Amino acid sequence: MSLKFCSFASGSSGNCYLIKSDETAVLIDAGISGKKILEGLDRTDTPREMISAILVTHEHIDHVKSLPVLTKRIPDVSVYANEATWEQIERPVPDEQKEVFTTGEEFRIGDLTIRSFPVSHDAAEPVGFSVLLDGRKISVCTDAGYISDEIVAEISDADLLLLEANHEKEMLLFGKYPYPLKQRILGDEGHLSNLHCGECLCRIINGNPKRRQVLLGHLSHENNTPEVAMQAIINTLEEERIFTGDELQIEVAMRDQMSDVYEL
Repeated sequence: MSLKFCSFASGSSGNCYLIKSDETAVLIDAGISGKKILEGLDRTDTPREMISAILVTHEHIDHVKSLPVLTKRIPDVSVYANEATWEQIERPVPDEQKEVFTTGEEFRIGDLTIRSFPVSHDAAEPVGFSVLLDGRKISVCTDAGYISDEIVAEISDADLLLLEANHEKEMLLFGKYPYPLKQRILGDEGHLSNLHCGECLCRIINGNPKRRQVLLGHLSHENNTPEVAMQAIINTLEEERIFTGDELQIEVAMRDQMSDVYEL
């Protein structure tokens, strides 16, 4: 049985990811327009009725924008968030479509096992997600000010990992953002830089050598580019004598374009 992943969009202007088996499909976040999400489902040959759940990482608008549209257009879908996040979500979702999970506990949706894990961000109770099926694992970790040992332990065995590479520090420092916003992004409850993303990859690869696909996600429009992110991270890896190839493939999940469909 296959396990597939597609990024519909990944960035500060909106995020949405599709993960599906042959039987079950879930979305992680719904921060782009409902039209684009439904188009993404069509382009990946995913019937709307196959979408069992939307998993919400946190309440910021670039992650929850289209919950009202999707809960209307896919009336059988359930929206999963932890209790603290539900308290902060201002987008209307019918009560009968709300589900609450406890961060850190596993739960099942169809044949998929879902595990949330805490991340450090300026939201109520932000999380990343791992989705597992028959020994295969996809992990999504963005909106993280820093990478804890617990996060490393959770994502180190992922076969496909979407990891935040939000900004290049020098571009941010010398860019046009106001000083308070720069400090927020750079802080422990902000966003992961290219350097810190590369250092995280070094930790997980040295600790658990295996074949893995890495997608760099949540790139800033103002303070990063796909080319800068890739080069910065490859430089960090090569300093540790880690090289891309058959065992390590790295690509960028674009802000405004669908990715390929990756199959494990």
